[in-house]
Amino acid sequence: MSEHADIQDVAPDVTAGGPLETSAALGGDPETGVVSPDQAKLVLRRVKDPELNLNIVDLGLIYDVQVEGSAVRVDMSLTSPGCPSGPEIMGEAEQQLRTLPGVTDVVMNLVWSPPWTPERIEPRVRAYMGF
Repeated sequence: MSEHADIQDVAPDVTAGGPLETSAALGGDPETGVVSPDQAKLVLRRVKDPELNLNIVDLGLIYDVQVEGSAVRVDMSLTSPGCPSGPEIMGEAEQQLRTLPGVTDVVMNLVWSPPWTPERIEPRVRAYMGF
């Protein structure tokens, strides 16, 4: 990869108006509006850590996504317990999940176990960053 490669070449964003126009885009049920965990993770890719300008999925901050009916539950962490952007990141994640058709409830759980480390970063992004 050239030293001038854009992170978008490594981890493209998903933006409004993209492939999530229907709940069936990634396995959601178009009749009931129920989304899949993969679809929820895809919209979470829209949320970036403002300091690193990388999405929270590729950074390995998303530990688990569960969908039960119209409710989405996310276990996530931050790069450090003192992360000043934590509330902003979690708020944006909840906001993005609520854009999915059929989602009526979102629960964001901040977890610290296991602790986040750079090894949780997506391998292709970690390589781009020089780790």
